Amino acid sequence: MSDQKAGAGLTAGGAVLARIKAVGVDYIFANSGTDFPPIIEGLAEAAAKDIPLPEALIMPHENAAMGMAYGYYLATGRAQAVMAHTNVGLANCAIGAINAATEHVPMLLFSGRTPVMEQGRLGARTVPIGWGQEMRDQTALVREAVKWDYELKFPEQVPEMVDRAYAIACSVPKGPVYMSLPREVLCETCDDTGIDAPSRVQPVRIAPPRDQLEQAADMLAQAKRPLIIAQRGAGSAEGFSTLSQMANQWGIPVVQYWAIQLAMATNDPMFGGMDPAVYMKDADLVLVLDCLAPWWPDIHALPADCKVIQIGQNPLYSRFPARHFPADISLAGETADVILALADAMAPRFTDHRDACEERRKRVVAQNRPIRKAAQKLADDGAKTPMTKAFVAKCLSSVIAGKGATVFSELGCPLEPMELDHYQAWYQEPHSGGLGWSFPAAMGFALADRKKLVIATMGDGSYMFANPTACHQIAEAMALPVLILVLNNNEWGAVRQSVTGMYPDGYAAKANRMPLTSLTPSPDFTCVAQASRAWVAKVEAPGDLAATLTRAIAHITQTGTHALVEITIAP
Repeated sequence: MSDQKAGAGLTAGGAVLARIKAVGVDYIFANSGTDFPPIIEGLAEAAAKDIPLPEALIMPHENAAMGMAYGYYLATGRAQAVMAHTNVGLANCAIGAINAATEHVPMLLFSGRTPVMEQGRLGARTVPIGWGQEMRDQTALVREAVKWDYELKFPEQVPEMVDRAYAIACSVPKGPVYMSLPREVLCETCDDTGIDAPSRVQPVRIAPPRDQLEQAADMLAQAKRPLIIAQRGAGSAEGFSTLSQMANQWGIPVVQYWAIQLAMATNDPMFGGMDPAVYMKDADLVLVLDCLAPWWPDIHALPADCKVIQIGQNPLYSRFPARHFPADISLAGETADVILALADAMAPRFTDHRDACEERRKRVVAQNRPIRKAAQKLADDGAKTPMTKAFVAKCLSSVIAGKGATVFSELGCPLEPMELDHYQAWYQEPHSGGLGWSFPAAMGFALADRKKLVIATMGDGSYMFANPTACHQIAEAMALPVLILVLNNNEWGAVRQSVTGMYPDGYAAKANRMPLTSLTPSPDFTCVAQASRAWVAKVEAPGDLAATLTRAIAHITQTGTHALVEITIAP
């Protein structure tokens, strides 16, 4: 307990902040507005009374706030808070909330609410936007993306509602929650007794029943041609290590299809590349490890007699109305917890299958070797002007080797050509597709550990979506040592690929200039970064790339400030 006088009273605005700290939040990523006077006064009041508070960070744009809270969680496993300005700020948070919901990233999202009263109360409306920002249902802006929402009604609710919000956000399946904060309520006085006491509402953890684990272990042990498809990593360093040990012991290939996080080192003998088709056509059991869409139904055919086990925080992804992938057994829980439990359940069964597993492992190693070589050759073939994304990825991989780096990729460097070997080595854009994520998420990750080398790679379109002026301002103001790589092909490359995939011989594919994809003329992105005093460089020739990246990393390491390299790549 702090030494403030018990029961002395605290504005509700200050009480919200103090309670957020008490439940375990380190930072509030805030974009303030006219609804913030009681929040700002509460910060000053609580500080004056020596009440512990989270650090409030100024965010020039809400997209950066949401991305940084996301990245900080990936680095630490601790949910953070975002505060925005009424409905307009909340609208800017919506994409970040969708991303967080899809990827089970917990966060506490707050926004002010237009004052209810027109006069007669402290906090009542004072300027025309007090009328202009009122909505019949402000929460509708994010309701489909949050697990829980509430509007604070009375100041005495602050401790219990903050505790409830945090516990629900961090309960499995995890995700964002939202609370709106009317200005009049925040201006009232709250009893501060026990405002910094530990929460009595703890998050829910779940685990699969023992009989289901045993059944899954039997099925996996007896399978002749098992396959693991992973998408969202292995949950922890221990989960990452255990998955590799289990896959190697049992001779099970691991395919990382549209990977969001790394589940297995790319040089692991059991890493079967990115395409499940290689193994899926003959599989008799598929272990789906936290995959929203483990394969492409129109392309990948699951054998009729193949059994499927799905693992994850929400194996059936119940938030999504249509998702029809088989689940003969569903094992719900934190991914790492379930991996460890399944490995333990399988351990006593191994002796009976040792010889068969060793033979299968040899076959898988032999089958994986050319898959890996093909990915490396594709990258090497991209060493031309303009370069390919695969070549840039392999070059980056060689430069950061041995540095324990973390790479964020948003339509930037692909995973497969890289040498990545730890569970926090790789993060890709959320499957919800809310662009502008990589840059701020990398900054949030770096905020948690400024000594770690953190790299954000993105396409030119994704970079523009990130509100780069705001992000560079934050990187300079907070001295965040991140490396930003902009892979510039002067177009929406993902859109082009989608069009040619659906209409390979269509008019758009044959057109000299595909409609609605071009981003020419391209801005000079180095000038945007230079405006915030970043170290910058441009690379067009493949022979210059490694040396330029090395210089950029040296600058970051020596100065603790950020750098941007713009790389010209092929369409």
